[in-house]
Amino acid sequence: MNSASEKVVLSFGAHPDDAEFMCAGTLALLHQKGWRIHIATMTPGDCGTVEYSREEISRIRKTEATKSASMLDGSYHCLECDDAFIMYDRPTLLKAIELVRRVKPTVVFTLSPADYMVDHETAGRLAQTACFCCGVVNIETAGGEPFEPVPHLYYMDPVEGKDNFGAVIKASAIVDITSTMETKEKMLCCHESQRNWLLKHHGMDDYVISMKGLAEKRGREINCAYAEGFRQHLGHAYPQDNILKEELGDLVYILS
Repeated sequence: MNSASEKVVLSFGAHPDDAEFMCAGTLALLHQKGWRIHIATMTPGDCGTVEYSREEISRIRKTEATKSASMLDGSYHCLECDDAFIMYDRPTLLKAIELVRRVKPTVVFTLSPADYMVDHETAGRLAQTACFCCGVVNIETAGGEPFEPVPHLYYMDPVEGKDNFGAVIKASAIVDITSTMETKEKMLCCHESQRNWLLKHHGMDDYVISMKGLAEKRGREINCAYAEGFRQHLGHAYPQDNILKEELGDLVYILS
């Protein structure tokens, strides 16, 4: 990196709370290092309710996501797709490319290529292409100018740390987030509409328990209390250096 202005990280998810579950601890660590934080979702989570209309829950969840991002002095972006209908098509790709061009991230965190639902997998594919095409001048977008180089791209852990066949996903880098777990939990709890629904229907705080469970599992791999796992996209044209390790030092454990 050549200047502080290049310290920009984008979490590119499918739904509000994806970042809080999977990468908020690492976002908080980067924020402490002076990075600017952006959290984006493909949808407003318009089907994540049994009591509100699509319009009502969308408004509520975007407000919650904005509050969460603000805890890291960050910005929240919604690309206004519909839950269960995130498409890998030209209109949606253009939205994704425009977002990346406007934010100009050095690092992008996105969802696992294999996960429990197609919305997650499709969001990850959109992020991959948006990063690759951010500098392609013959792809025109309504906002944002083409830029180089391709951002560093990392895949977050899938939900429950397993793919859609139940196989455990091995991380290539694990980040010790013990010092930022309190912030991660507070960010997740900003999503009250989801947490309260589970409290009401399950009688327990599954929302926080499940988040901490995966973080504890990753933490045991590196002998710390809590951690988050990532896999770096190392295909042709993507950066090959591990910028997370460079920025966070001994908090990042590289696995072979």
